[in-house]
Amino acid sequence: MIKVRTANSLDAASMARILNAIIEKGGTTAFTHRVTDETIIEWMCQNHEQASWQVALNNDDAVVGFQWVKPAHYLPDEAVDIATFVQTGQTGLGIGSLLFKVTQTAAKAIGYKWINANIRADNKGGLIYYKSLGFVEYEQIQAATLENGQVLSLIHISEPTRRTP
Repeated sequence: MIKVRTANSLDAASMARILNAIIEKGGTTAFTHRVTDETIIEWMCQNHEQASWQVALNNDDAVVGFQWVKPAHYLPDEAVDIATFVQTGQTGLGIGSLLFKVTQTAAKAIGYKWINANIRADNKGGLIYYKSLGFVEYEQIQAATLENGQVLSLIHISEPTRRTP
C-alpha cells in the first residue's frame, strides 16, 4: 500500500536517487544532469511558502515517487508548475495519482487556482499520466533547448480550470 506525506530534507537522498535513475534512462525529463541530495534540499528551500513537496512511500517506508508544485516566472500568480517522478519500474501503479490528490489539495490551500505541467513531447507516458488527471494541452513550444543543448518540443498542459495566462 502506498502512502503520501509531505517531503522533508531526510527524503532528499531518495528523491535524488529516483531522479538520477530517470535522467540516466533519458527521454522523459528535461533534467539532463545528475542531482545530489543537496540540490534537492536547495530546490525545496526555494519559494518554500509558495511550494509543496510530497513523497510516496511503499510498505517499507521507502520513497518510490515524489512530486512538487512551485511558482514559475512564466505563469501568472494564480498558477503553479508541477513535476512528478516515480521510481523506474514502478510507473503505472497509481503512485502518481495518489501523489496528485495530495499535491492538488496543497496547491489549492496555498492559493493557486490551476496547475501547469511542461512535458517533453516525446514523453508519451507523462502525457498519458497528466491527461488521465484531466489536464488539457494548451500550448506547444517547438524548439526548447535543454541544459545539455538538446533541442526538442515541449507541451504545456494544465488543469481544465486554467485561464489564459
